[in-house]
Amino acid sequence: MIESVASAASSDVPEPVDPASSAVWRDPSRPLPERVRALLAVMTTEEKVAQLYGVWTAIGDGEEVAPNQHDFAEPLPPWDELTKPGLGQLTRMFGTVPVEPETGARVLAQTQRDLVAGSRLGIPAMAHEECLTGFAAWQATVFPTPLAWGASFDPGTVEAMAHGIGELMRSVGVHQGLSPVLDVTFDYRWGRTEETIGEDPYLVSILGSAYTRGLERAGIVATLKHFAGYSASAAGRNHAPVHLGPREFADVVLPPFEAALRDGGARSVMNSYAAVDGVPPAADPALLTDLLRGRLGFEGVVVADYFAVSFLETTQGQAGSPGEAAALALTAGIDVELPTVRCYGEPLLELVRSGRVPMAVVDRSVERVLLQKAELGLLDPDWDPEPPALRAGGPIDFDPPPMRELARSLAERSVVLLDNRSGMLPLAHPARVAVVGPCADDVLSLMGCYAFPNHAGAHHPGMPVGVEMATVLEAVRAEFPGAVVDTALGCPVQEVDPSGIADAVRTAREADVCLAVLGDRAGLFGRGTSGEGCDADDLRLPGSQAALLDALLDSGTPVVVVLLAGRPYALGDVVARAAAVVQAFFPGEEGAGAVAGVLSGRVNPSGRLPVQVPRSPGGQPGTYLGAALARRSDISTADPTPAFPFGHGLSYTAFAYADLRVDDRPVGDEPVPVPTDGALTLSCTVTNTGFRAGAEVVQLYLEDPVASVVRPVRQLVGFARVDLAPGGSADVRFSVHTDRASFTGRDLRRVVEAGDLVLRVGSSSEDLRLDARVVLTGPDRLVGADRVLTTPAEVTLH
Repeated sequence: MIESVASAASSDVPEPVDPASSAVWRDPSRPLPERVRALLAVMTTEEKVAQLYGVWTAIGDGEEVAPNQHDFAEPLPPWDELTKPGLGQLTRMFGTVPVEPETGARVLAQTQRDLVAGSRLGIPAMAHEECLTGFAAWQATVFPTPLAWGASFDPGTVEAMAHGIGELMRSVGVHQGLSPVLDVTFDYRWGRTEETIGEDPYLVSILGSAYTRGLERAGIVATLKHFAGYSASAAGRNHAPVHLGPREFADVVLPPFEAALRDGGARSVMNSYAAVDGVPPAADPALLTDLLRGRLGFEGVVVADYFAVSFLETTQGQAGSPGEAAALALTAGIDVELPTVRCYGEPLLELVRSGRVPMAVVDRSVERVLLQKAELGLLDPDWDPEPPALRAGGPIDFDPPPMRELARSLAERSVVLLDNRSGMLPLAHPARVAVVGPCADDVLSLMGCYAFPNHAGAHHPGMPVGVEMATVLEAVRAEFPGAVVDTALGCPVQEVDPSGIADAVRTAREADVCLAVLGDRAGLFGRGTSGEGCDADDLRLPGSQAALLDALLDSGTPVVVVLLAGRPYALGDVVARAAAVVQAFFPGEEGAGAVAGVLSGRVNPSGRLPVQVPRSPGGQPGTYLGAALARRSDISTADPTPAFPFGHGLSYTAFAYADLRVDDRPVGDEPVPVPTDGALTLSCTVTNTGFRAGAEVVQLYLEDPVASVVRPVRQLVGFARVDLAPGGSADVRFSVHTDRASFTGRDLRRVVEAGDLVLRVGSSSEDLRLDARVVLTGPDRLVGADRVLTTPAEVTLH
């Protein structure tokens, strides 16, 4: 931390820019802290505070794309007056309304020129955009949603995707991306389940770090969100309070953020909306300063989730005015108010001038913002507002072929074949196919709520989607050119309307096979069945879809259920009645082709469930990370056994596991001793015993039978995706450090305890083929934030 500049050095009367001082802070050869110190010394209070907020000039346009957006649509001063002291951030100039790529780049560049020319110090703003399923801009590639990343178990492709997204954003002048979401799934009813990577913290850690690394490698500031606990909200309701204990918070919620900071190199963090045990993160210095910066060593910029500072006043009862909200948030560690200025403007300035908010607190955040701007080159004398894409000339393609290819690859790897007990799939040249259901002929059912067509484009019905996309119906017709393909809607996605069910059943009865394409339409704040603010009462299929499916299953025609959804839905007795079940979590612009490819066998399914699929729709859903008494037992009549467990997914080939070894020695009857500060290698051989190429996701689980606190029955500690030709084999080798067995003990310190462990390898959390017993020897050992967070896996093909 640079020593804060005294408030006396910050005059409220702007002086002409001193050439000597400017020569220091604009000199790229000098150390960044020195440059920022020189700049801080000449800034007025107004100029400092102006660096701590963004402006969203399009806030009054269209429908809401942020919570309670229009409640805060207060008139702003004219642009020249507003930005005279400078500006910290520009909010979503591409992502709010449809704009041609070249037009958006030129408007952003001109806005930066005007900002630099119209302010005394001429400091450009950082421009941020959403990028959860691709650059959230019109005409940009729409990738699968994060829950589909989790289903892929493929960090390499996720990193490549993020790098491509980042390069595209940087090419048009964007500096920061508000992704990834690192919230671990707790309750599938939560509308933002689609934005999560899954219900296991290790899976979220590995894929979230991969995304972060890809974005940062492209030069874009990655923003981890939502710090922390958001997804554990009561009853799965958006913004609802969180009632987690400190142990679960430390062991389930925090690890993905720790991993993405350390292994991903994230330079920004965004707070969570939901109060944890009564304390909103936006007003919690123990979280944002003591933990995030003190223990985890974060040195970047904390930005507010949209309107989170105002919510301290308007919805959470923490502040009595915008100024009080600003003081709470800034003191806690929120450096930048987004998306637009309300609390960090004049209300904060009044408190600073009166001395109620110390200048040192302001300087602390301004310093962080300026250091990041300096890292990005925004303080350099040769900084050019003209972005690379405009300098290169020619048209700007937001959906180039390499990006579409990445979207296709990730979509194909994410489709999960849940059930195929009838052997119906892959379909063998059907003569007549019925493709029915509300998601069959709708491209919007292939995308999540942060994909531009659903997020903002839906408010502009006269505009085309912006990217070339096929519906599942169109993809099936292309996949089976010799078949007659009929279709019927059956019912809407969301509304209760059974009037079309009879027609759908007639269509099914005339076919050799019926594809029932069901699920969600993502939207925002009630304008969909999945997405931000679209929480569910239970896990029944929305609207009349359950009635439609029940009627189709009684039609006498074999039914393949295809789910395009943002959450897992309870399948009840569907599994026993359906010919097959295919799950795709909003697979993006290439998703229809991926689904059709799985149906035909062109694509051998390799997706695995990042969340369980429940049997029953009611009650509080539970993830697989439960203790023994969270499972079926004789002491409760409620049976929480899922229809399909975490990690489950079928293939059109088969895989055998053999030759389990610990430290290159065959596993015997006696446990292998390992010191509590040691490590081991666990390896096995996986063989494709079928007749076609396929990918197996080898999963490593840890069980801790006896511990000082109640532990999950098992938890994922490693995985490897292995592509094998027919008859091919590979050795899969995991390097397991004992830190991976650590947990938060009774005294709330993380510990590795001596005692027995079991390591199990297999194809899902319930399909475990091999196991090795280990005994940790020596004293119990405390570990900190520097502990080993990952289990590297090495695959050697035979």
